[in-house]
Formats: sequence, structure tokens, C-alpha cells
Amino acid sequence: MKFGCCLNMVAGGPDGTGIEHIEKLAQLGYDYVELPTAQMMELDDEAFAAFKERLFKAGIPCETSNNLFPVNMRLTGPDVDMDKITDYARRAFARDHEIGVKICVFGSGPAKNVPEGFPMERGFMQVAEILRKIGPIAAEYGITIVLEPLRKAECNLINTFAEGVEMAKTAKVDNVKVLVDFYHLTVENEPVSNLSRDGEEFLRHVHFANPNGRVYPVSLDEADYGPFMEALKDAKYDARISCEAYTPNGFDHDAEVTMEFFRKLQEKYGA
Repeated sequence: MKFGCCLNMVAGGPDGTGIEHIEKLAQLGYDYVELPTAQMMELDDEAFAAFKERLFKAGIPCETSNNLFPVNMRLTGPDVDMDKITDYARRAFARDHEIGVKICVFGSGPAKNVPEGFPMERGFMQVAEILRKIGPIAAEYGITIVLEPLRKAECNLINTFAEGVEMAKTAKVDNVKVLVDFYHLTVENEPVSNLSRDGEEFLRHVHFANPNGRVYPVSLDEADYGPFMEALKDAKYDARISCEAYTPNGFDHDAEVTMEFFRKLQEKYGA
């Protein structure tokens, strides 16, 4: 198992990418970094070149990205512009490819949230159609799109791993799979048996946090991590786990403690 961090959750710089933490992440021994596509797309060519240079100089690969679409791009509802979406996706996946991304997380809650009064079924099918359009584009760059289920407080569409699987099955695109986030799974009270059942076929990425406050994990007994880890084993999952959480004690401190937590997690559960 590889362990990484989503730096946009702890970003303090003006670009919102969290790149200011990249050197520390590498120093602490993490295997990879997860950076946000939408924020990277806001950088002009000169700023993106400097961004890449800093990433490559740090010596830690960016194997995964998240936050695919910006909050102001409508993916559901009456104002969907498919040409605009596909054009953006092509440019976004090209930038992701430039920095080595293999897995792109499609959460984008504000963008895909179905507007009030709009039929939920139509919103679901709109996202499926978008996946049919952008999946082949991602495939051209060797990128797998993973659907991120989000708690209902953040989005009203795709709230569980099971619903993510339903969307992937509906879209029927080979490189469209699903993510599970331990925090969202816990909040939505989703049974881990869903992972055991469908994880081997569909699970391709994991986000992780202490669900008690959505903070960086520090202790194996602070939450009931065991059933979740056993479900990952049932699903034969052995890829990446990204910490996606807040750092109440500061990034440098919490990221160091969490790296030790991940080592203990790996030792206990064979992750």
C-alpha cells in the first residue's frame, strides 16, 4: 500500500493547491502527493511551469489528483454546456498528465449537486453522459477517473460507494471506477460490506481521515478502523490511501504523526 496526502485540504497559499507543503511531505517519507486539478487549472502557463518545477524538484510523485471540476461549472441542471465541459476536461487531463497523474478523483460536489426542483434522475443521467464524454479523453492520457461519494451535506448526488458503483455501471466506461472515503462512509453510515462485495471490480482509490472531526489520524484506537481495513482486504485493494483531512496542530506536526499512524496501520492490517 502507498500513502499520500491531499494538500488542497490544508492549503494556505493564494493558489489553493497546497504546494507550499510539498517539500515537507517528501521529507516525511510519504509515497506520493494528491493535488487539486481545478486549482491547477487556474494557474497561467508561467505559474503552472513554476508549480511543476517545484513539484519535480521535491522528488515526490503526484500519482493522484482531485477536485476535477471548478465550483462554477454546472454538471447537472438546465444549464449544462457539454462542449465547455469536454473542452475543460481535455485541458485538465493534459495538465494532470504533465505532472504524472494516474488517478483523477471526480468529487466536485458543488458542480454536480442537482439544483432544487430539477429531477434527480435527470441529474444522474447527465453525470453518466459526461463520464461517457470525458472518460475516453482521460484514457488517452492513461488516467482513470474515480467517482468520489460525498456526504449529503456536501452534495445530493452519489453519497455512498454503492451509488458510485451504480453510476460507474450506468456510464459503462472502462476507466471510470470508484473511490471510498472513510470519513464520508462513516458519516453516511454505509456498511463496509459494500466494499467487500463490489470493491474488487470497482474500487481504485481511498481517502482517509479520523471521522471524529475529519482530522489527520493519530491513533489506531481513536475510531473503528478495523472493519474498514478488513473490507479493503476482502476487496483485494492494495493501491493508495490519501489522507484528506484538516490539521488542527499544523501540517508539519500532524503529517509527521500520521505517517507513523499509517506505518502502524500497515503493520496491524497488512495494508
